[in-house]
Amino acid sequence: MRITALETLRVGGLGNMVWLRVFTDAGITGLGEAFRNAEATEAYIHETLAPWLIGKDPRAITFHREAILRRIGNRFMGTPSRSVEIRGNAAVDLALWDILGKSLGVPVAGLLGGKAREKIRIYNTCAGPAYNTAPTVEWVSRLAKPGEQPMAPLDDLQAQLDDPAGLARSLLAEGVTAMKIWPFDRFAAKSGGSEISAGDLDSGLAPVKAIRDAVGGEIDIMIECHGMWRLPAAVRIAKGLEPLDIFWLEDPVEMHRFDDLVRLKQAVAVPIAGSENHGTAHWYAEAFARGVVDYAHFDVGWMGGISEALDVAALARAHDRSIAPHDCVGPVMLAANMQLVMSQANALILETVRAYLRGFYAEVMQPAPVIDNGLAMPLAGPGLGVELAASLWSRPDARIRRSGD
Repeated sequence: MRITALETLRVGGLGNMVWLRVFTDAGITGLGEAFRNAEATEAYIHETLAPWLIGKDPRAITFHREAILRRIGNRFMGTPSRSVEIRGNAAVDLALWDILGKSLGVPVAGLLGGKAREKIRIYNTCAGPAYNTAPTVEWVSRLAKPGEQPMAPLDDLQAQLDDPAGLARSLLAEGVTAMKIWPFDRFAAKSGGSEISAGDLDSGLAPVKAIRDAVGGEIDIMIECHGMWRLPAAVRIAKGLEPLDIFWLEDPVEMHRFDDLVRLKQAVAVPIAGSENHGTAHWYAEAFARGVVDYAHFDVGWMGGISEALDVAALARAHDRSIAPHDCVGPVMLAANMQLVMSQANALILETVRAYLRGFYAEVMQPAPVIDNGLAMPLAGPGLGVELAASLWSRPDARIRRSGD
């Protein structure tokens, strides 16, 4: 089997997303995806990766990964994680695993050791339907003005501030027993994350307290900080959260600052999750050695793909830590994460966004994932177990680029 072509697709309204199809002479097509910096990632795929891959066997995943990392797409170009190179490498890695699974007629989970479980608990990240289609600055602006805009259906991003108790109740009614919110982000810009005032701290804690007052311990609460805070402010936030028994505090500081993370862990009794922003195996090797991360919360698409995720899962297992992959991106990444968590014994929980599942995922993803009473079921098909709707390629706003043939 040989790779004959690589094709990327971008569509209007989902400008952060680039999808990849890898074609073979056996008639098997692999599906990949990258999120954010879509145009630059697309260029990297076609101009750097395609010349290497075309004509080669797609099933030699480790061979291609090492060649790309060491000779072609140096892993330390850009940043250790989330660079254009890492994103493009991840899209290709997903597509190659998809091809391998399809060629053998088994789900990718079967290639990663087989099922470790029949279902896995999910949590809802409280984003809105258009969260990944608008510039980040717009969403920070919106969060700075709670109550000033009407809430659209499933606009959990706004609900986390305007009606956090109602949001928690609505999730529990669906069987979802964990949720993630980011009530402190709106205050970070005031000081560049250097400090948080007593008033802003109280305002950030208010949604968490409202949820606890409304439903008690029925729902677990994750707090996302997006690495926006410096150590003194992060300590204040974490200490404020201690009595509220949160599940984890995610990326409370810039996560490459290991000394700050050590000091934070010494100062507070709040579990730390990280990091979608610095998620390669190199980062986790030091994070686990220093004892600064309690939950491995990597992003498969921002670390290099399933292959890198397997390395991190093994590191986590060696340090008696659980993995909980980040997933607030696209439908192919969700499928990859589902394959991963179903196969890894130390997978704890799966991130989902109900606004996406009932929004653009429902329009572009086939089949839809099965989530019942807060539990995700395995995807049954071979490979990643999903395909994109054929209608995407015929949309008038489709931007298609092809290399090969």
